Amino acid sequence: MSANAPPNAGGSSAAAKTKAPSKSNSDWLGPSLLAAKAIAAGGEMLPFPYVKGVFEIAVTVLETVEKVKKNREDLKELCEDTVEIIKIVQGQISAHEIPPLCLQDILNVIEPSQKDRHGLRSGVQEIVKLGSNAKQIAGYQKRIQTLRSNFMVHKLTTTVMGSNVAVSQVIQSINNCPPPSRLFRGRSIILRKMHRYFNKDLGKQHIFLLHGLGGIGKTQIALKFIQESSWFSDIFMVDASTADTIDTDLKSIAVTKNAGDVPQDALRWLSSQHDDWLIFFDNADDPKINLNSYFPRCSHGNILITSRNPGLRVHASSHSLVSDMEETDAIDLLLASAVQKMTPKNKEKAAEIVKALWYLPLAIIQAGAFIAKSGALNTYLALYTQNRARLLSEKSSQSHDDYAWTVYTTWEISFKQLSPLAAKLLQLCSFLHHQGISEKVFSGAAKYRVEVSHGILHKIFRSKKRTLHPSGKELQQSLEFLSQFLGPTDKWDSFHFMDVTNELRAYSLISFDVESGTFSIHPLVHSWSQSTLTDQRDYHSSMMAIMGMSIAIMTHDYLQLASLWLLPHVDALLQGRNQTRPNFNYQYGAVYYYSGRQQRAVDLHTVLLMKERKILGEDHLDTLSTAVHLAVTYKELGQFKEAKKLEVMVLKKQRTILGEDHPNTLQIMGNLANTYKDLGRFKEAQQLEVVVLEKRRKILGEDHPETLRAMGNLASTYHALGQPKEAEELEVVVLEKRRKVLGSDHPDTLWTMGNLATTYSKLGKLKEAEDLEVVVLEKRSKILGEDHPETLKTMGNLAVTYKKLGQLKKAEELEIVVLHKRRKMLGDGHPSTLRTMKRLQETYQRLGKLQESESLRILIGKIEDKED
Repeated sequence: MSANAPPNAGGSSAAAKTKAPSKSNSDWLGPSLLAAKAIAAGGEMLPFPYVKGVFEIAVTVLETVEKVKKNREDLKELCEDTVEIIKIVQGQISAHEIPPLCLQDILNVIEPSQKDRHGLRSGVQEIVKLGSNAKQIAGYQKRIQTLRSNFMVHKLTTTVMGSNVAVSQVIQSINNCPPPSRLFRGRSIILRKMHRYFNKDLGKQHIFLLHGLGGIGKTQIALKFIQESSWFSDIFMVDASTADTIDTDLKSIAVTKNAGDVPQDALRWLSSQHDDWLIFFDNADDPKINLNSYFPRCSHGNILITSRNPGLRVHASSHSLVSDMEETDAIDLLLASAVQKMTPKNKEKAAEIVKALWYLPLAIIQAGAFIAKSGALNTYLALYTQNRARLLSEKSSQSHDDYAWTVYTTWEISFKQLSPLAAKLLQLCSFLHHQGISEKVFSGAAKYRVEVSHGILHKIFRSKKRTLHPSGKELQQSLEFLSQFLGPTDKWDSFHFMDVTNELRAYSLISFDVESGTFSIHPLVHSWSQSTLTDQRDYHSSMMAIMGMSIAIMTHDYLQLASLWLLPHVDALLQGRNQTRPNFNYQYGAVYYYSGRQQRAVDLHTVLLMKERKILGEDHLDTLSTAVHLAVTYKELGQFKEAKKLEVMVLKKQRTILGEDHPNTLQIMGNLANTYKDLGRFKEAQQLEVVVLEKRRKILGEDHPETLRAMGNLASTYHALGQPKEAEELEVVVLEKRRKVLGSDHPDTLWTMGNLATTYSKLGKLKEAEDLEVVVLEKRSKILGEDHPETLKTMGNLAVTYKKLGQLKKAEELEIVVLHKRRKMLGDGHPSTLRTMKRLQETYQRLGKLQESESLRILIGKIEDKED
């Protein structure tokens, strides 16, 4: 039985294979089934494309009859229709002098039994009651009748037999679908879904949508499905790219079917035909066309749509997003189109190429055509890296299908339909990372624009930085772009922004992730979008300004959380440079700092500090503020001496300029105290922190966040001085107040919780320490991510507690993870990495893993010698 037969249609054929033909009329079923199967299997040898399909249906019918135990009128009519079809095909083959195969045998055994109603009844009287298969039998009968009446069967017998017109030409006049490309590969999941969908609920209307990016292979999947499907009575392909092409093709259907000569005649004819016709609307990409107005007004028939517009899902009861190919299928497609052998070496090289092409079918076929012409399989990747736009714009003169466009031209067609605002948004986004693009980037920048225009100061790291406010043509362009999304009261208009992004989604130029609320751009579309620009530098700088303004409006706490999703976009914008244009080094450095990329933060802030010293002078508050944050970043890198130099200088200047009690003076005093602690100078740290806490309490009150911060800092110093009881008293108060004011997940609350856990550990309250550290680790992993420095610090602290509790295996597991991540992120020479190595070595020693312990000891020695 053909794999293309409808599901549940085939019964067991074992009996048919073993049952010998009988002289009785009632034994016609077995040999008939065998003969029909033989013809279906050998149908490929016949020059008529419909013969195989006809006999696959005959097999289905006869196998179904084999399952039925009760002689019913509809069953008898079904068999009669089947016999009539076989007669017509027999006459067709005879007229063209083609060997009749087994057709006559079928006619010989079926015709007498059909005439003898008693014979038919006696042949099936022992079979089970039809039951739930009634609708299925009726459906098959309808298909057979349709083949007889509407598949131009009568014309074939009366007209074609007496002419020289090939049957395949007559069939093609009705089914104008071309075959799929000979290179078609994969897509089995989508095809199975389509077959299941169109084969259920026979007699009801089916509408299926294939949607996705241009060049992704939607039309080829549809054509492959049609080629595999043998049960549609009529198949009509409609070019749905414009209203005019739809009208033209519908008119052609009406004329072909003698139903009239206008598009509505075709729709009326389809509505009146209660058959399994299929109308295929291809390239329904124009979102301005209401495709529903071209659907036949009936509850039967089948409609298949391909479109770049996911919005057409409103019409379809089932759909599939067509995305990139599976790697194995993509490799197969590339080598086939490149006419290359499937050797292991070629497959390895092809895997690299299809990965660079992001598994896009059209790009792979174009690459294959180029390789076939040039033989450049081994060198294609290098050529592509240097000549991407040229290669993806080049159309081969030898094509495997009728697709007229290249990768780039197929997107250019969509791009030309966009409004100027949508086009500009896509082009600006091409300078961000291709995934995770958020409306917040643009709405935040617009808010910054409004605040600046209204003279409202913004804060970053609690510092007012306005003097080096960026200016220039690029900034002005970005402000003009953002102003188009502002309402009359300078409020961000999310609805308007959604309208613009929906315009891009309508052509599948972007895709939206409902869960994250962000949108993405296919990597090849992403790079192509930049090629549409003649002034890439201006657009790049405009996007730099938009991102910089968006970061500038974020609060200190929000930026800590947002830095991880901002990081890929900042990386894409900077691409390794240390100077931003316009000057948003401060903001970009902040993202790197909070993402754990401190060296990049140092690079950016060093450039900014040099510029501020030159333009603003050594004593300007902005210059001093940048020095403060550069010092903080130095400390994260373990460069405490460099941090101390900056902080001592800043404290001296701020005492003179601002006075002892100014918040900025107290802030740098606290920072310097922490640096002294990092250098092991705890007494000096304590002296500064006692002063800070006293002034904070007096000026701000007991519950102010800055007072609590000062209290926590002094507690950690007591801890370092071996006074855990004094530390505990302060930390318990701080944790209680921070939980109440800030909440359990706030970074400051978690910081206090971690410090209190360390104090508990020092006091021998190990269970209390473990309980706190487990909570902190869970929350930091979730909020900051597994690789964040604070997460790793907590993991290390928990490992220390486990060791004190004697749970050495748990400690070892955590320390291995921490060491691996710190070596990767900070390098072997970083103090935090060395500290983790020494802890793990000690754990190995206690576990009796002497070989591992000795290996680490030797490595530590080499690193320390090198650092010295």
